[in-house]
Amino acid sequence: MKRYKDFVIGGIESKIFNLILISLLILTVAYMTISIAHSKMLSNLVEESSAKQEESITNTTNEVMDQQVKETLTRANRMEAGVADQIFAEMKDMLTFYVERAEYLFSHSDEFEPKPYSLPDPADDEKWVPKIMYADDTDPSDPALISKLGLISNLSDMMIDFCTSFGAANAYIATPEGAHLTISNTSSTWYENGELKHYDPRTRGWYQKAVETGKLIFTDGEYDANTGAYCVEAAIPVYDEAGTLQAVIGADIYLDNIQHIMSEYSLSGEYYLVLNQNGHAILSPEGDTFPMSKDDYEGDVRNSKNEFLAKIATDALKGDITGVRLGELENGSYYLIGRMIETTGWVLITAYNQETSAEYAGILQKNIEEIQNSSAEEYQAKIGKYRLISFFIIILLLLLMLANSLFLGKRIVKPLNTMTQKIASLSEGNLEFKMEDIYRTGDEVEELAQSFSTLSHRSIEYMNELVNVTAEKERIGAELTLANNIQTAMLPHIFPAFPNRSDFDVYASMDPAKEVGGDFYDYFLIDDDHLGMIIADVSGKGIPAALFMMASKIILQSVAMLGNSPAEVLTKTNEALCSNNEAEMFVTVWIGILELSTGKLTAANAGHEYPAIMGPDGKFVLYKDKHGFVLGGMEGIKFHEYELTLEPGSKIFLYTDGVPEATNANEELFGTERMVDALNSNPKAKPEEVLKNVRKHVDIFVEEAEQFDDLTMLCMEYKG
Repeated sequence: MKRYKDFVIGGIESKIFNLILISLLILTVAYMTISIAHSKMLSNLVEESSAKQEESITNTTNEVMDQQVKETLTRANRMEAGVADQIFAEMKDMLTFYVERAEYLFSHSDEFEPKPYSLPDPADDEKWVPKIMYADDTDPSDPALISKLGLISNLSDMMIDFCTSFGAANAYIATPEGAHLTISNTSSTWYENGELKHYDPRTRGWYQKAVETGKLIFTDGEYDANTGAYCVEAAIPVYDEAGTLQAVIGADIYLDNIQHIMSEYSLSGEYYLVLNQNGHAILSPEGDTFPMSKDDYEGDVRNSKNEFLAKIATDALKGDITGVRLGELENGSYYLIGRMIETTGWVLITAYNQETSAEYAGILQKNIEEIQNSSAEEYQAKIGKYRLISFFIIILLLLLMLANSLFLGKRIVKPLNTMTQKIASLSEGNLEFKMEDIYRTGDEVEELAQSFSTLSHRSIEYMNELVNVTAEKERIGAELTLANNIQTAMLPHIFPAFPNRSDFDVYASMDPAKEVGGDFYDYFLIDDDHLGMIIADVSGKGIPAALFMMASKIILQSVAMLGNSPAEVLTKTNEALCSNNEAEMFVTVWIGILELSTGKLTAANAGHEYPAIMGPDGKFVLYKDKHGFVLGGMEGIKFHEYELTLEPGSKIFLYTDGVPEATNANEELFGTERMVDALNSNPKAKPEEVLKNVRKHVDIFVEEAEQFDDLTMLCMEYKG
C-alpha cells in the first residue's frame, strides 16, 4: 500500500474504486455483446420459446380440462345417482306405508267393510281400477279368500293415488292362496284370444324373494308378465300378529321412465350403467348401448374381461365412491366413476370419452398460438428502440457510480484509519478504547467501533473482578481446608484404635462429598467393659451441616459417657438439639453400647439406616430394627432400645445413606442388596479390609459419576 498525499494506492479506497470500475466495464461489454447477438438469436429464441410455451400450455390445458371433466362428471354422477335413489326411496316409503295399513287391516278386520273387486274388463283400459287374477289352483269361491280380498280391496284407493302421483306402472297385492289384486290402467292385456289369462304370483321372482328375505326387495330389471315392458319390481311381505304371511305388496317402475329422468342431468357424450347388488347391468342410456361390447360386461360386471370396468364395479359395490378414474374401454380412453344408489344397494357407473374433452383443448391451443405470433412481431419492432435508450442510460450510470465510488471510499476508509491508530496506541496503563464522533457513521464501521469500546471496557472490569474473585476464592479455600482438618481431627482416626484390647477391633472412615460433610462416626470406651459406637447423618451438606455435626457429636458422646442407656442418650440429645434449632436441621443416629464381657449389645435407632450384622454363620445380613424419629426434629420424643447378643467372631457394620444411594451415570442406586453382597464377598476379613472392600465395590459401580453425598462407614468385630 502506497500513499500519495490524500490518495492511497492499494488501500480500501482504491480497491472500492477499482471494483466498481471493473464491474461497470464488464457490465457494459456484456450488454453490448448481448445487444449485437440479440437480433440474430431473436428468431431462434421466439421459435424455441413458442414451442416450449405450446408444450407447456398444452400440458396445462390438458390438466385443466382433465380436472374440469372430473369435477363435472362427479357432479353429474352424484345428481343422477341422487335422482334414482329418490325414486326408489319414495317407492320404499310408500310400500312401507301400505304394509303398515295392511297390517292394521288384518289386525282390525272387524272394523272394515269388504270392498268390491272384479276380473279385468277390456272396457276399463285407460282407467286406474283394481283387477283380480287367480292361479290355476286357486278357488275364487272360497269364503275365506273372498273375505280376505274384500278386506285387502280397502287399499285400492290409496294404491291408485300412488300410481297416478308417483308414476308407477302398476301396484299389486298377492296372497299365499294364489290371488293377485293389481292396480293398473290396462285390462285388455290380461286377455289372450279372448280368454282371460291365468296368473300365479307365487311363481314370480318378486314374490318369492320378498317371502324369502321377509323384507322390502328390489328385483333386477325384468320384463313385466302382462305388458312385457322392462321394469324394476319392488315387493314387501305382510304378516299378521301371529307372524303368518298374509300377502305380498308390490309395484313396478318402468326403467325407461327412470332413464328419461336421469338423462335430463346427463352430460353431452356421457354413458352410464346401472348395476344391481349382484353386479348385473340392468340399465344404460340406450338399452344395451355402452362404449364396449355387451359380452365384456354381461353377467357380473365385477368379472368383466375389462379389468378397468371390473375394478370400478367392485369398489363401488363395496360402498366406496370410486372417484373419477381414467382407463381404456373397448373403443377408446374413458373417464369412469361409480357411486352407490343407497336405497337399493345398486351402483351407477358413469363414463365420459376423453376425446370429447380434448376437442375443447385444441380450440384453446389455436387461440394461444395466434396471440404468441402477434406478440413476437410487436416485440421485434420495439426491441431496437429500447436497446438504444439502454445504452445511453448505462453510460450515464457509469459516470455517476465512478464519482460515488470516490466519495464512499474516502468516507469508509477515514474512520477505519483513525480507529487503527487509536488501537495501536493502547498500552498496559491505558487499555480502554473510547467511542468518538468520527466513528458514528451509521453503518458497520460504527458498530465495529462500538464493539471495540464495549469490549475494552468489559475487559478492564473483568480483570478487576477477576483479581477480587481470585483473592476471595483463595480465602474461602483456606478456610474450608482448615474446617476439613478440624472436622477430621474431631473424629477418631488413629488405628488400631485400642491396641491394648484384644476382645474387639474397630475401624471407621468418612469421605465427605464436599470439603466438609454432615456425616460422623464415633466409638469410645465408657468404662473397661462397655464400648460405645455411634454413626450419624446430618441433613444437608457443607459448613452448616459440619457445624451441626460437631454439636451433635459432642452432646451424644457427653451424654453417653455419663452411663445413660442408648434410648436415654437419644432422648436427652434430642432435647438439647431442639432447644435452640432455628436452622431446623436434624440428624439421624444409630447408637449401640456393647458389654464386652458378655457380648450383649444394647442399641437404639433414630431414623438411621439398618445395621448389617455377621453372626456365627459367617454371613452379613441387614438387621431391620425399629426406627425412632430423627434428632432435632421434634421435642418430647421418647426413644426405645433393643438388645442383641454377639457371639465371638461376630461383626457389626454401620453406614450412612451415602453407601446405598451411591449413583452411577445411568441414575441407578448402589442399594443395600449390592452392599450386603460386597460385605459377603469376604466377610471374615478384618474391619479395615471390610470397609475397603465395600468402598471398592461402590467405586466400581459408580465409575466416573460424581459423589453427591458423604460416604461414612464403621465396622466392629467382637472377639470375646
